[in-house]
Amino acid sequence: MTLLIATRNHHKLDEIRQIFALPSLRLIAADELPGLPDDVVEDADTFEGNALKKARELCAASGLWTLADDSGLEVAALDNAPGVFSARYAGEPCDYAANNAKLLRALDGVTDRRARFRCVIALCAPDGRAWTVDGRCEGRIITETRGENGFGYDPLFVPDGSDKTFSELDSAVKNTLSHRGHALRNAADAWRAWLTPHA
Repeated sequence: MTLLIATRNHHKLDEIRQIFALPSLRLIAADELPGLPDDVVEDADTFEGNALKKARELCAASGLWTLADDSGLEVAALDNAPGVFSARYAGEPCDYAANNAKLLRALDGVTDRRARFRCVIALCAPDGRAWTVDGRCEGRIITETRGENGFGYDPLFVPDGSDKTFSELDSAVKNTLSHRGHALRNAADAWRAWLTPHA
């Protein structure tokens, strides 16, 4: 069975491929199929709403079972911002360094550095049915970037129980801790029976 992953972000696709590996399941990215929408406008006010919208639109366009996610960073002292605006926190287009710089400015002098990464994954079937699962990772924001791996806010985020940022952890360790890792494992458990019989 072919499962369309509703992303053109190959950092994200690599994470998904490492974790979401079911027997006889072939994962393809949105840019591997011609004629799909270049971008889905993520205008919902929740991670769940955005994930469902992406999954439904690309499923309708491709005719394939489609998996989509929406994820972001919620910072306690910022009333859970940047939230659904995480990717473009510093404006259009997405700029990881600018986002990190803006976050550090917003937290300048703030002692409460608690934060969490959240991820909601949606699965849409060609007949219109859709489901969601979620995952989260609690941690804190440090005062300067550290590490060379990962992307987004990874150089600033230290998960609970670790003294290293996501960017300092190798991908295998990060995937055991991350919000996307938790959500993908939940998805694999919840949807295995629906996906594997179609192989």
